[in-house]
Amino acid sequence: MKVLILTSSLNGTAAHHLARLLNEPNIQVERVIFSQGLPKSKYKKIIQKLKKLSKIGILGAVNGIKMRKWYHEDVKKYVKIENLEVLCRENKIPFFKTPTINAEHTIELFKASKADVGLSLGNGYISKKVFGILPYGMLNIHHELLPAYQNAQSVIWQIFNGSSETGYTIHKIDRQIDTGEILFQEKVPILFQDTLAETVSSTYASILEHSVIGLIKVLGSFDFYFNNAYPQGIGKTYTTPTFYQYLKIKQQFYSLKKLSFKLKG
Repeated sequence: MKVLILTSSLNGTAAHHLARLLNEPNIQVERVIFSQGLPKSKYKKIIQKLKKLSKIGILGAVNGIKMRKWYHEDVKKYVKIENLEVLCRENKIPFFKTPTINAEHTIELFKASKADVGLSLGNGYISKKVFGILPYGMLNIHHELLPAYQNAQSVIWQIFNGSSETGYTIHKIDRQIDTGEILFQEKVPILFQDTLAETVSSTYASILEHSVIGLIKVLGSFDFYFNNAYPQGIGKTYTTPTFYQYLKIKQQFYSLKKLSFKLKG
């Protein structure tokens, strides 16, 4: 199985998963494409940020910036993640840069590829002019359970809803975000620590470890999982929490942590 990886991060899911895929003799990473996220229009980007700010508020935006660290730098305390470009160079995997996910250069790189399927590992919206190029389209790994947590950050919204488990979903990419047919998903327990930040980071590291195993499983029996993919049904979408939603997350966290520690004895 020949795969193409498209990512918007040099130190995220793609780097973590690639290191494991390299050990699989039946999986060949044909190329890796890194989207630099260069804005076509600064005005359009400002408008998008203002729209989001109007939904979550200034305090929500401040918390959102604080939480980014939980899903990136802090995760490296629990799991090894190498630099993607260095990893490709060391293993002689063709590495390309493109200005944006849906840029013409991205399309050209996809068309020139000999991959069977594309893997989206850490991206935003992908247009059909990109995901529709390869023979089997593209798969995405969403680090939450679908359809209940579409476009949701891992762990925090499960805690918001009073759940002690999270998970990941491997699904086909379609015209919307996190709505495509599901090939495989798995529940993962939330690893409660002393703080919410540590809980999110350690659990997200655990999800990464589980999801790469799930990905290898899917690619190893690709025809079975691809042909038996099933529709999601009605889902629920999320975004960065508002300040008041964040307060509820903190409140629920303390309740769930207390229960978790009690069950552990």
